[in-house]
Amino acid sequence: MILELSIAAAAAVVSGAAGFYAAKKLDAANYEVYVAQARAKAKAIEHEAELILKNSEVKVREAEMEAKRRYEDKSIACKKEHAEKLLDIEKREKNFKEEFKKLNKDKSELGNLRKEANELYEEGNGLKEEYKKKVQEALEVLERSAGLTEEEAKEIVLKKVEEKSRADIAHIVRKHEEEAKQDAKRRVNYILAQATTRFAGEFAAERLINVVNIKDDELKGRIIGKEGRNIKTLEMLLGVDIIIDDTPNAIILSSFNLYRRAIATKVIELLVQDGRIQPARIEGIYEKVKEDFDQSLIEEGENILIDLGLTKVHPEIVKLIGRLKFRASYGQNALGHSLEVAHLAGIIAAECGGDEILARRAGILHDIGKALTHEYAGSHVDLGADICKRYKEHDVVINAIYAHHGHEEALSVEAAAVCAADTLSAARPGARREVLESFLKRVQEIEEIAKSKPGIKQAYAINAGREIRVIANAKLVNDDEAVLLAKEIAEEIEDKVQYPGEIKVHVIRELRAVGFAR
Repeated sequence: MILELSIAAAAAVVSGAAGFYAAKKLDAANYEVYVAQARAKAKAIEHEAELILKNSEVKVREAEMEAKRRYEDKSIACKKEHAEKLLDIEKREKNFKEEFKKLNKDKSELGNLRKEANELYEEGNGLKEEYKKKVQEALEVLERSAGLTEEEAKEIVLKKVEEKSRADIAHIVRKHEEEAKQDAKRRVNYILAQATTRFAGEFAAERLINVVNIKDDELKGRIIGKEGRNIKTLEMLLGVDIIIDDTPNAIILSSFNLYRRAIATKVIELLVQDGRIQPARIEGIYEKVKEDFDQSLIEEGENILIDLGLTKVHPEIVKLIGRLKFRASYGQNALGHSLEVAHLAGIIAAECGGDEILARRAGILHDIGKALTHEYAGSHVDLGADICKRYKEHDVVINAIYAHHGHEEALSVEAAAVCAADTLSAARPGARREVLESFLKRVQEIEEIAKSKPGIKQAYAINAGREIRVIANAKLVNDDEAVLLAKEIAEEIEDKVQYPGEIKVHVIRELRAVGFAR
């Protein structure tokens, strides 16, 4: 038993030693493989590093070449810009030298003029002294020859001079009286002009929508109708947009055409009152309302012509005059504007010795084309002139239509009166509504024009852009230059800015001296 155990133990020791030796040999073989693999990887990494280094060197050379090229381009551009600026500086220097020479020349001429003025002043003082001496000598001679004292002789001489100068004095008095009358007349005309520019006629409240009030919102559904047939019929016949929204007890009618909107409002009101809303009923009421409106337009035109004292006007023109009530320009009712122009033109023509009635006729018809602009293409000037030619209106009327927008020169007192009246009516404050953006742009343009002038410190547009106050530097601008500046600014505004009426330019120069008592 012991022997078997010993043999088994010896066999185990021998097998363990053999395994250990085999494992050691195997590890040595694997180690050599790992070393070979590591060397191969190191060689590959070394090769890759060499490639990266070469690529980096290539990129560095390319970057250096690109930087050099950019430097050369920038250098060329800078040299060119430097040359251009140098040339510009030389040109400005030359201009400054010329201006300086001119200023020196002007200064020299001014000095000569001042010297001549001083010489003339001294010469005048010498003549004055000589005159006094001659008068004194004459008085002494008169005193010796007449045996009179100086005071007595002076009194006699003054009486004689007064008698001799009486005619001259009367002439001067008459001259001043005439000037006073003319000045008074100018002031009266100015006051009348100011009053007419502030004349406010009655204007219809023109808006883009009309609102029809209804008692019950249930009517909205009846106005719409089955599958919308009623509202489609209404919009097709009336030519307006009918807005039925959540607004309680109200229907909104929208259209730029005041005439169509007025007819649509009346038709909807009658349908709401009647309660029977269907396509056939809508067409019947529309025809009746349109006929009534056309008749009312004729009556309106006839009443206006009677008020103006005008006769023998074609019925179609009478109807168009009535339709002007439903037209507006910049928010100003066309009929109200035409009536203002007619009355003002009549007054102006009468004052200037023209035909007052003919001027009124031309005034009421000068914008007659505006009644046709919704139906026909073209400007209201051409449309108005064509309609007046067709119905054989007076040549003065046709000339006034063309002249009030500058298409022709005014060939008569009456046409010129219409042009003046049209400007007065359109340009008076409050006559027309302007878009805020265009108003602000115009005011800014006016102020910029004034500020662009030399010697101007500040400029302010006032009175809704109808006046501009320009503050000039008193050290740089004298009184005479201020007058020229006002004229130049006014001319430039006239050339570059679109505006109604006129713009008054005030140039103000003020020198303030401040001192402190301590």
